[in-house]
Amino acid sequence: MKTAKLLATSMHVLGAVALSGCVHGNAQPSPPTQPDLGLRVKEAIAIDGLQFRDADGDGQLSPYEDWRLSPEERAIDLAGRMTQAEKVGTLMHSTMPGLGGELGRADSYDLEALGALVSDKHVTSYITRLTLAPAQLAEQNNLAQEVAAGGRLGIPLTISTDPRNHFSYVLGAAEAGSGTTQWPELLGFAALRDPALVREFGEIARREYRALGIHMALSPQLDLLTEPRWPRGSGTFGSQAELSSELGGAYVESFQGSANGLQADGVMTVVKHWVGYGAQPEGFEAHNYYGRFADPGDYLSQHIAAFDGALEAKSAGIMPAYPILRDATLNGEAIEAVSPGYSAQLLDGLLRQRRGYEGIILSDWAITRDCNERCMNPTDEAPQRPQDIATSWGVEGLTVQQRYVKGVQAGIDQFGGTDDVLPLLAAMEAGEIDEARVDQSVIRVMVPKFQLGLFENPYVSPAAATAAIGGAEDIAKADRLQRESQVLLRNEGTTLPFSPGAKVWLQGMSHDAAQSAGLQVVEDIADADFAIVRTDTPSEMLHPNHFFGSRYKEGRLNFEPGDPAYEALAQANAAGVPTMLAIFLDRPAVLTDVLPLTDVILANFGASDAAVLDVALGRAEARGRLPFELPRSMEAVRAQDPAAPDDSADPLYPYGAGL
Repeated sequence: MKTAKLLATSMHVLGAVALSGCVHGNAQPSPPTQPDLGLRVKEAIAIDGLQFRDADGDGQLSPYEDWRLSPEERAIDLAGRMTQAEKVGTLMHSTMPGLGGELGRADSYDLEALGALVSDKHVTSYITRLTLAPAQLAEQNNLAQEVAAGGRLGIPLTISTDPRNHFSYVLGAAEAGSGTTQWPELLGFAALRDPALVREFGEIARREYRALGIHMALSPQLDLLTEPRWPRGSGTFGSQAELSSELGGAYVESFQGSANGLQADGVMTVVKHWVGYGAQPEGFEAHNYYGRFADPGDYLSQHIAAFDGALEAKSAGIMPAYPILRDATLNGEAIEAVSPGYSAQLLDGLLRQRRGYEGIILSDWAITRDCNERCMNPTDEAPQRPQDIATSWGVEGLTVQQRYVKGVQAGIDQFGGTDDVLPLLAAMEAGEIDEARVDQSVIRVMVPKFQLGLFENPYVSPAAATAAIGGAEDIAKADRLQRESQVLLRNEGTTLPFSPGAKVWLQGMSHDAAQSAGLQVVEDIADADFAIVRTDTPSEMLHPNHFFGSRYKEGRLNFEPGDPAYEALAQANAAGVPTMLAIFLDRPAVLTDVLPLTDVILANFGASDAAVLDVALGRAEARGRLPFELPRSMEAVRAQDPAAPDDSADPLYPYGAGL
């Protein structure tokens, strides 16, 4: 049996380690360094003056409890001690239950529900969606780890998060931090094109995550923003594969603590979404049934190349995309019409075999669930609810059990957003999945827990979390990047900088922020020395009854009469007041119709009002360049190829524009 061979190899390796001190003559091995142990639930074992956490509570030192051994040796030993049910639970990456909240959003964890997940379903990996103050979140994560420590084998939890250091928030896709430093979206780093700045951010975010008790970042997003209507572009490094690869590698290095893989003080990265996600026709998002296709066409190789830097830096995890790659080929062979999480060609073939990837493949959320009528065709009377979210694109005709089998055979190690263990357990018991294949995934999931020291001490100090997060020096760095990553697209004559102490008329900006900057806010445009209109890229709500359709921006990118920002710009222009459009380019906007109404256009990718005002008043310099082109018209947008970077006809502002 393959499992038996695996364990035999394990014991051989352990024996070799035990004898290794005898083969160097008089050389003495370095004494082991005792790690701090977290002993809130079970006791320690004392051997030769050293302490080891008795994770399974049997009073004996098992190899997986011995921190002197390598993470790989410990993981192999642990896998051999696990039941089939415990192995299946390891292949789930669920949502930390919130007490009375939606999709895990709450003021605290539901520890009773978590206890059932740990003891009955054996799940030890979870995404957290709490957004509490640092000390509170650290304490909640400690309480969750205490629950896990009481399990049969005492396996600590791996706690993951969506990005929480930026400006965008979408329930189920991006988090809002509380107390963490706030940086531009990844597009802002792409605007500055400097890997050192990505590393500066990553080192701070890594420290913040670990202080909170978070071990895995479900980021960075290395999809290419090639379809300008696609709503997830703000989380990317823009439209160009080479830049995305370079900055993605810097992100992985800084979060994980090394250019050569995960370090003990690091945070696992899960780069996403492998692959072709940004090439979605009309920008319709693949969380939704109506957006379940992508058309990478002749540009698939570029979408793949965007991941090169992250893979070279040995990202601990990678997440397959949602959409079916329609009419796509790989090495001259048609790609099966299933989402990448079910594609053996894209996972086992391209990623594992050709690219040599050895980390965790974690599916995106809900790919095994059935898409019911509310998922496919929600109505005003029956809108899609959280429990109706499903993304089993291309395998709708399979049973849930068959989907698990196909996913594991394709290369998945963990299934995201689920703790539905029974179908996978039934497949194992029926011999539909080789247990040795499951052991591979179990070991891949366990190795990082050992690398990060979680088996010794998964707890964090709430007081230290408060001290480590949101320090003045870190905030100053984040604030600087909010300012420098802005892009000055238009500055007629000598409009900027505006004069401090002048009178300003505002739309879409805090009066308090302007007053704090030394400006006088007026209500009548006729009294103003200049005007600032702040807004986002225009959008429409085309699918209000879909859960994510109601949360993601869709549709047009151009300003039209009737839009509040358009009307404000027209009002200021009619009054003859120098006017600045400050726009958050969460998607590439079409600015042609508002260009004549502006004297200044200042774009940002996540910036506070204070950061925008500092640039407007000449107290900071906007150094960014566009990380994508801005099309001239919606006709040009509709005519372009959703997979091709920056290919619209005669763009108003090309890639790299900026004064």
